[in-house]
Amino acid sequence: MIEFRTGFGFDVHAFEEGDHAMLCGVKVPHNKKLKGHSDADVGLHALTDAILGAIADGDIGSHFPPSDLQWKGARSDQFLAHAVKRVAEKSGRLVNVDVTLVCEYPKIGPVRDEMRASVAKILGLNLERVAVKATTSEKLGFTGREEGIAAYATATVALKSDYLDDL
Repeated sequence: MIEFRTGFGFDVHAFEEGDHAMLCGVKVPHNKKLKGHSDADVGLHALTDAILGAIADGDIGSHFPPSDLQWKGARSDQFLAHAVKRVAEKSGRLVNVDVTLVCEYPKIGPVRDEMRASVAKILGLNLERVAVKATTSEKLGFTGREEGIAAYATATVALKSDYLDDL
């Protein structure tokens, strides 16, 4: 039997002085960068949590604690690759992923395709199974005031299961 599970992830990072923001594995030119223990890639962090959530395997902080100095400045693609490995260890497979970035700036449209390709490569998925979107918060809240970026993500995973046999 195959069962399908959906996970949801959310993350937020504030801006600080810098010259780019790492978003979905892409170095996006901007007059600020995202502040965090790792490279603060809010899109990959939300997606990592979505995948881990789909397989009920904790969250990014339980696998990569910010208190552990080995993750200081780490690239977030390794967090995402770890989540994919955890899916495979459960005899599962990613079906599709969807990331929404919430920000006024930087503008995502010009780099959306590069972001999709980056995420697809990290996950080992075909491009048509990866969505990256953006929206503004209509100048409301911390994203509207351009103080940071928020990201939402979902991931659908197919797992071998005997769950229905237990009913």
